[in-house]
This record gives sequence, C-alpha cells and structure tokens, in this order.
Amino acid sequence: VQLQASGGGLVQPGGSLRLSCVASEYTFSHFAMGWWRQVPGKEREFVAAITSSGSMTRYTDSVQGRFAISRDNAKNTLYLQMNNLRLEDTAVYYCALNRGAYNSGIAAYDVWGQGTLVTVSS
Repeated sequence: VQLQASGGGLVQPGGSLRLSCVASEYTFSHFAMGWWRQVPGKEREFVAAITSSGSMTRYTDSVQGRFAISRDNAKNTLYLQMNNLRLEDTAVYYCALNRGAYNSGIAAYDVWGQGTLVTVSS
C-alpha cells in the first residue's frame, strides 16, 4: 500500500483546512489509520486515529474538538478536517496505516505518506 497526502497550505489563525490521504490499494479498508505531525527538531506527534470501519476515533488533547478524522473506504481516502487552527498546529502532517489496534503507538504504523505542510500564520 502507498499513501499520498495532500491539502496542506498556509492559513491564518482561526482558519480551516482539510487534509486528504489516498491509498493505492483496496486493502486500505482493512486497517486502522492515523494522522501524525512533526515540527523540525521534534519527535513525530500523534494527532488522530480511526478504526478500519470508521466507527471509533481518538485525538490528542490539543486538537480535541477542533479536528475531525474520517474515512471513505469506497474511495480509499482518509481525511483530517482541521478547524480553528492555531499557530502551534504548524507542522508537516503525515497519514499512516496501522496494522495493529487503532489505539496503538507509533510502532504499529508501518506505512507512511510523504507528508503535507500546514502553516498557520498571520
């Protein structure tokens, strides 16, 4: 499976963006998925995860209530709707495939997209 992320860009604080991640194979629907982000010089940080069916989601505390992860298995696509963006949300965002439980740590993610840059700035 290959993952292709898109949708990043420059947005003002309080603005919104929607990231997309398209998977190359139909087996996408068999696996939990997640979004992670990374700022240069820092470790990759968990953002959100979703089960294979989309029935359960979880978020890091700092984005709870502002971000929404979702998926369309018919389109092999994962989404991250980001609202009320803050300066501290600036990062490269990565989508990733999780072959374990959806609440697993980073070691369970073994396929990563190339990343898409989100810059929040006034």
